Amino acid sequence: MSIFLDSELSETERTETARFHVIPVPLERTVSYGSGTANGPAAIIEASNELERIVGTAEPCADGIFTEAPLDCTGPLPEVMERLAQRTEAAINAGKVPVTLGGEHSLSYGAVTGVARALGKPVGIVQIDAHADLRVAYQGEKHSHASVMHLLAEDGIKLAQFGVRALCQQEVDSRSANGVFFKDAEELVTHNTHAVDLPDDFPELVYVSFDVDGLDPSLMPATGTPVPGGLGYYQALHLVEHALKGRKCIGFDVVELAPDGNAAWDFTTAQIVYRLMAACQ
Repeated sequence: MSIFLDSELSETERTETARFHVIPVPLERTVSYGSGTANGPAAIIEASNELERIVGTAEPCADGIFTEAPLDCTGPLPEVMERLAQRTEAAINAGKVPVTLGGEHSLSYGAVTGVARALGKPVGIVQIDAHADLRVAYQGEKHSHASVMHLLAEDGIKLAQFGVRALCQQEVDSRSANGVFFKDAEELVTHNTHAVDLPDDFPELVYVSFDVDGLDPSLMPATGTPVPGGLGYYQALHLVEHALKGRKCIGFDVVELAPDGNAAWDFTTAQIVYRLMAACQ
């Protein structure tokens, strides 16, 4: 089985006692433009072997990184979501930080459901994304990648969205109806904003959902729905890191990588995963 950061981990750093539990989810069922997300988790894990142990001033792997077996993504989507929810719920109950690697963005529903179920407390999502993902359904599928945040908002999860630059009227209305906090890409990029304060009533427990299409396509073309005018690499990470100040990161996912044969994009995504581990410390 492939292991995240296999080339750098000691024997004690890769066991189930590790703080970070990586859950590969090769899900590709509702993609609506480009394809390839099923290959994302394996590409991220392979590229992670080229990472260094230190990122910024942190060394997340010193707390341990355990890579679980890939999730079975066959069968009806509700069953896939429940399988994933059981994985993230178990990680939280064991005092670990679940790190879900996608795969398409619809998987966030299962991942967050399990986290929230285990905690039994209010949870907020900080979302980096080109899309709001607030459609009631898309192409007849309520568990679509384009509907995942609508489902979570309906479950009472608070949302903070950064980098959105493609949305429909239904999503505009949903933002208002569900009290979604947002700073869209045009404002953030035009003013080179790297830090935004979350509302005072935003939950203390934060789950991060990082869709790689939140980055500008010049930095991340290997995704199914690239949209121009996106965030910069450091800008996106700084927005997340600032949002987590004074709060606790209880898990995260990185989704929508569609490998195209250029290892640069796989490595970029692996680096984002490792940097987010550092932000959770």
